[in-house]
Amino acid sequence: MTQTLRRVAVLGGVRIPFCRSNTFYADLSNLDMMTGALNGLVEKFHLQGVHIDEVVGGAVVTHSRDWNLAREAVLGTELAPSTPGITLMQACGTSLQAALMIAGNIASGQIESGIAVGSDTTSDAPIVVSKRLAKRLTEMAQQKSVWDKIKVFKGFSPAELIPQPPSVAEPQTGLSMGQHCELMAQEFQIPRAEQDRLAYESHKKAAEAYGSGYMDDLVVPFAGVFRDNNIREDIDLDKLATLRTVFDKSGRGTLTAANSTPLTDGAAAALLASEEWAASRGIPVQAWLTAYQTAANNFVEGEGLLMAPTIAVSKLLDRTGFKLQDFDFYEIHEAFAAQVLATLKAWEDPEYCRRVLGKDQPLGSIDRSKLNVKGSSIAYGHPFAATGARIMANLAKLLYEHGGRGLISICTAGGMGVAAIMESARAAEMQAAA
Repeated sequence: MTQTLRRVAVLGGVRIPFCRSNTFYADLSNLDMMTGALNGLVEKFHLQGVHIDEVVGGAVVTHSRDWNLAREAVLGTELAPSTPGITLMQACGTSLQAALMIAGNIASGQIESGIAVGSDTTSDAPIVVSKRLAKRLTEMAQQKSVWDKIKVFKGFSPAELIPQPPSVAEPQTGLSMGQHCELMAQEFQIPRAEQDRLAYESHKKAAEAYGSGYMDDLVVPFAGVFRDNNIREDIDLDKLATLRTVFDKSGRGTLTAANSTPLTDGAAAALLASEEWAASRGIPVQAWLTAYQTAANNFVEGEGLLMAPTIAVSKLLDRTGFKLQDFDFYEIHEAFAAQVLATLKAWEDPEYCRRVLGKDQPLGSIDRSKLNVKGSSIAYGHPFAATGARIMANLAKLLYEHGGRGLISICTAGGMGVAAIMESARAAEMQAAA
């Protein structure tokens, strides 16, 4: 039996303000923030008491208590309690990957509606005890007598009490994401000045987005906070050039705190549905999610930890027949300015495209004026799992207001990349009006 795939509508999204870690959300949890973002979405789209077929998402930095984060967040909202919550994690691609899973179920007719959501906090990072102490405590709990419990601690060392914070290194290489990105910057010869310029432009665009009122319906107040606290309206390009590098201090380094994303707390959510479900609730369709791709590379052997999106986009273009230049908006997640610039340079490089992407010709360059037109992660911040939903909601609004087609590219830890194409739902209407 042949089944016709349905169109997948992106109806829009919201997020709570993103805040630098250990500032305004220092005492809040992933559950608090995810619930806040979902309730903001409920309010925006009048979903009080409404059953949603799937809420999918998660967080990257989690406690053991967060094993069912999405479902627990749903139960704290005004959505119908019959709404399932499905928790997943794909590093920085989490909420975009959640949207793609929802989209597949909508397209195939399995469900009618879904919410992709992500939350992250490094202010509330899990701090665990040493493995040796954990084993002692487990053994102690199994003993019946006080003396047997005491014997468990024979040979105890005070060093066992040292807490073990979450590791920021890739398990396969022992290098942090910033260190990996430094290697990419050196491989692709990305100058420090270009990185600082991209960071500068991200802040300026984000400040303008707030100043013009563009962000008014994309950000909902939460915990007494009304806007992101990382954006620097008065950013100075000359001052950026004076900052010290943070990941490579040998003199070759180019990545600084300013041209990298800060550790950030926050949450975001996006609403997807079938065309019929949207019409039944009177919600305008902002954009169609038309194609998507996830890819991975062999970063352990030196392919570049954050370069997998180049592969995802290449495969996406192959399947859809589009050229890299066939887009009106490019939303490339700014994990680091160097990552964005390395991605763009890789697509322009004949050798990289031949060796890694299997292309006879390079994908070519893009019109930089169409890149991250409202700013991106360097300015807004990057609560890991929330970034995909933030970008999707922003692109949906851009397409609804201006028409056209947009490309999303998100790099993730573990050498993975997630890409998607969205197209304006108003294209035909706008063409007729023209």
